[in-house]
Amino acid sequence: MAVVTKEYRAEAKFQRVSPQKARLVLDLIKGRGVQEALETAAFTKKRIAPVIHKLLVSAVDNAKYVSGERGDDVDVDNLYVKQAIANEGPRMKRIRPAPMGRAYRYQRRLTHIILSVAERAHAESLVTRVEDPKAAAKPTKTAKTAKPAKKATASKVTKKATVVKKASKKA
Repeated sequence: MAVVTKEYRAEAKFQRVSPQKARLVLDLIKGRGVQEALETAAFTKKRIAPVIHKLLVSAVDNAKYVSGERGDDVDVDNLYVKQAIANEGPRMKRIRPAPMGRAYRYQRRLTHIILSVAERAHAESLVTRVEDPKAAAKPTKTAKTAKPAKKATASKVTKKATVVKKASKKA
């Protein structure tokens, strides 16, 4: 039986930073609790970090608002960053002056950032537990219990060789 988790998301589109640079900050907060992610984004020394901090606050506010509208009970302390994606947006084509009257073209990359938070299950922890101890203690076959493969005996091999020699002499 699959457990359905509710996700609450926020988006920031057309941010003037490359997706590669935004992913550096997003990878720091992915999978962490919301409070820890907010602290990480607040103290990261990247230009996009304040935008991601603001986006994370917006996602938490969305979770509060939507859960209040639906009548759900969401524990804000139990939220974590489930998904943090930086997709590429449109590129702005620009021209830079070059020597001898020429011009070089370059592209300014834009980013669409998607951040979603979800509530952790109460029983879920970082340690994986075995549900059925009998299944974990199931004995496996060892070399002693397995049957050895049949070996060809030397006498059979020599008999075949002599039969082949005799047949070749007659021909």
